[in-house]
Amino acid sequence: MYPEALVTPMKAELTAVGFEDLRTPDSVESALKSEGTVLMVVNSVCGCAAGACRPGVKLSLDNGKKPSKLTTVFAGFDGEAVQQARQHFAPYPPSSPAIALFKNGELVHFVERHNIEGRTAGMIAEHLKMVYDEFC
Repeated sequence: MYPEALVTPMKAELTAVGFEDLRTPDSVESALKSEGTVLMVVNSVCGCAAGACRPGVKLSLDNGKKPSKLTTVFAGFDGEAVQQARQHFAPYPPSSPAIALFKNGELVHFVERHNIEGRTAGMIAEHLKMVYDEFC
């Protein structure tokens, strides 16, 4: 498990723009039962999370359509919450960072780590904007 002092500023990058930090399995379940669309970001300490995932997700929110609810779990820190979230990501294997979009409790889009690595924040944002336009 990563030290809290390391993780806290990385969490704040998303919570500062309106993401709910889900730290327990119950909070994950409650969020995913929400009507409408729920974006769930599996945050991470890795370079692709810092350089592309978090900045790309934040840029994606500058769009006419966006998810009803913004949530995040942190891999390597909030283990039980991440494990609970991953149960809803099937058929995708565990991945961090990752970005999941749910609509009325059903997974409708998933971005795995290999689709984040090597991409710019702008590329991720543009991809997510297209997803929002389709599902939100």
